[in-house]
Amino acid sequence: MTELSGKCIIAIGERDGIPGPAIAAIARSAGAREVVSFTQCFV
Repeated sequence: MTELSGKCIIAIGERDGIPGPAIAAIARSAGAREVVSFTQCFV
């Protein structure tokens, strides 16, 4: 397991996959600080 305590993250999610806010929530639970999160549609 990666230690993210004190790290800043940018969470980029995918519309048909895992959304950005879900990735950010997991990173926050591991101790990271969310800088920005968003969900994109990659076609």
